[in-house]
Amino acid sequence: MNEKILFVDDEPDVLATFLRNLRKRFQIVTVSSGKEGLAVMEQQGPFAVIVSDLRMSGLDGTQFLAQAKAASPDSVLMMLTGYVDVQTAFDAVNDGTVFRFLIKPCLLDTLTKALDAGIAQYRLHTAEREVLEQTVKGSVGVLTEILGMVNPAAFGRATRVKDYVRDIATQIKLTNGWQLEVAAMLSQIGCVSIPSDVLEKAYAGESLTPDEQDLLASHPAVGSKLIAHIPRFESIAWIIEAQQLPFSAYAGPHEAPNAEAALGAQILKVAVDLDQMVVSGVSPNAALDDLRQRADEYNPRVVKALRQSKGMTASLLQA
Repeated sequence: MNEKILFVDDEPDVLATFLRNLRKRFQIVTVSSGKEGLAVMEQQGPFAVIVSDLRMSGLDGTQFLAQAKAASPDSVLMMLTGYVDVQTAFDAVNDGTVFRFLIKPCLLDTLTKALDAGIAQYRLHTAEREVLEQTVKGSVGVLTEILGMVNPAAFGRATRVKDYVRDIATQIKLTNGWQLEVAAMLSQIGCVSIPSDVLEKAYAGESLTPDEQDLLASHPAVGSKLIAHIPRFESIAWIIEAQQLPFSAYAGPHEAPNAEAALGAQILKVAVDLDQMVVSGVSPNAALDDLRQRADEYNPRVVKALRQSKGMTASLLQA
């Protein structure tokens, strides 16, 4: 087996027993505190299974496993303790945080079977994620290819917007960066319903007739409907539909599915509108200054992150 198992226990004798009895069958790493556990997860992870004692000084087992779950969602968590706390065990297993709750002293056969089951569960988690990632990549690839064939100008904007969005997401350290990048790449998919000459006029900053303006304003809703039924794309569809909402719209009640989706739409608006300014001939510095001065329209935190980013956007600012 290539998967690694992390044991966290503040009793040296217990850790020594784990190593002695299990190292021939499993790849074992042991640490004596929750703080060390989090550090070794960052340095040596990922771990397929993480087994923690319940009662430890500093971070106790419950606190450690909660942070471990946040840091490594695919890892399968187990709690091993000499203190029988039925309510803790009940809560931990039923809220999905802990896969197994084992009582010390635990028979070697019982522990081995639990670790085997944990590794199997980890493999199932990672296999499902890989299938999902491939499905997402395939779906996005097909849709963007269609956009590129039908409307190359819209495809070009989506590509540039994705770079802006990646810069912002990196600067802000978003946890849903992949969703936002997908939303950026598909942000212009609704433009397949807009004639190329109308879109070229809009991108060039030329005046549009009222009918053309209405047509352009409709593309986020069209794009959202096109992808809304793709599994796991619900938040992405909302981000795309809300890409034209001003920042002030979020001051009161709004229909965002969650805070991350709301922030994603705010980021997408900044990226799309900045791109519109730049392709219309406004310098990047001047465009960013304009965005910064319109705090009711654009999230100041997002504009600041874009200005401070060091990727493609920084190269533009030096141009």
